[in-house]
Amino acid sequence: MLDSVGCGELPDAEAYGDQGSNTLGNIAREISLRIPNLRALGLGRIVELGDGGAADHPKAYGRMAESSAGKDSVTGHWEMMGIILNEPFATFPDGFPAETIEVFEDRIGCRTLGNVVASGTEIIDRLGAEHVRTGWPIVYTSADSVFQIAAHEEVIPVSELYRMCEIAFELVAPLRVGRVIARPFVGTAGSFHRTANRHDYALTPPRDTLLDLLTRQGVPVVSIGKVRDLFAGRGVAKAIPTKSDGEGVDRLIDVIRSDGSGLVFINLVDFDTLYGHRNDVEGYANNLERFDERLGHVLSALRESDLLIITADHGNDPTTPSTDHSREHVPILLAGSRVRAGVNLGTRRTFADLGQTLAANFGVGPLEYGTSFLEEIVVEHS
Repeated sequence: MLDSVGCGELPDAEAYGDQGSNTLGNIAREISLRIPNLRALGLGRIVELGDGGAADHPKAYGRMAESSAGKDSVTGHWEMMGIILNEPFATFPDGFPAETIEVFEDRIGCRTLGNVVASGTEIIDRLGAEHVRTGWPIVYTSADSVFQIAAHEEVIPVSELYRMCEIAFELVAPLRVGRVIARPFVGTAGSFHRTANRHDYALTPPRDTLLDLLTRQGVPVVSIGKVRDLFAGRGVAKAIPTKSDGEGVDRLIDVIRSDGSGLVFINLVDFDTLYGHRNDVEGYANNLERFDERLGHVLSALRESDLLIITADHGNDPTTPSTDHSREHVPILLAGSRVRAGVNLGTRRTFADLGQTLAANFGVGPLEYGTSFLEEIVVEHS
């Protein structure tokens, strides 16, 4: 899961203020992307990437539209695993209700700063010094359904920040807030930067997901990165935390080489957190190129029976004025020795098609939503 690597606005993007968003395409218009492995898998057939690629030889490729209402990570991941939300999680464009903040402050024993809509880097630049002086945590939200708490690690220890987030989750979960996120940072005024000790507290899925079905049938599910948090730990047998996308890919290769079986679900969050939300076009492009180089090692490590799927959960176009997620299609690229070559999967109507395909592959379905494309892509399936 390349977090936020979208490939063009959805038909209803205007309703979300995201008309014109195209994370991959707009970046490619500004910067010539050197991503030979992604191009070879057919990415250039999904979205216009400009010059710079040799002839591709894709296995199966296409794009997916999101059926659920919303454009956040929880919604995208849940839909991919079989849950479609008809109503989006609640958002708070004017900040959280005063009574909620009052109760939160009473529970944590101190006042808070912020309670505004802001980007994560901008809010610590603006309020970080006051936070260090007062010791009061920074509360903020965004266009997504999140209650975020930022604190300097030397002012509020990470363990205490996590405790505050657990208290906040108890308060805002009934309001249908999708996630509470701990956002620790370090540094001094003018050079604050967030650390890898982020932690997400998400609502529990309302119904079984593919992860639950796999676990119930004894199929191992390994989470790498923030995936476990997005499912509130449900259906995950082993969770491997990571501090960067590079480390995430390294852990993926380790799991492939361990000769195990089951589903490995990895989220590479740097695309979104470090570059999309900061409107850092060059940084986003560089991260695409770094991933592409590491992708070559992943492809080399695949075993005969392995299926590799590359996709995303939403967009976050760094070329637009917004610093929030964008309502976009997401790419889907498939590789493996048993994948039929040259299969155009077209535009799938829901992310749930991917979950339904995986359910069919592991023999644990069917899921409530989605249409499997397994028979379209597999040369030999038993």
